[in-house]
Amino acid sequence: MRRVNESVREVLSTRITEGFNDPRIGFVTVTSVDTSPDLRHARVYVSVLGNDEERERTLAGLSAAHGLLQQAIAREMRMKRTPTLEFVYDHTVDRGMRISKLLDD
Repeated sequence: MRRVNESVREVLSTRITEGFNDPRIGFVTVTSVDTSPDLRHARVYVSVLGNDEERERTLAGLSAAHGLLQQAIAREMRMKRTPTLEFVYDHTVDRGMRISKLLDD
């Protein structure tokens, strides 16, 4: 599963950074992907540069574009099924920055 997750992450990262003109989607990094064992669902963890409003707008834009992103996965990967994508904000970056700030103080 690790190879599948990494491959899906790479396809999504490339497609999101190079292929969208949606003004809602800001600066996004796909941090990880967790695919279900039956390949029907994939939870995509993303980090968004900006405030809470920009984060919500970006997640809405990504959710609206899930069909195009699923098509990209189907085109670029040979899988039995193409997973349904769910985009989730990854809080680990925020936690890391908070810990780093505490250590600096």
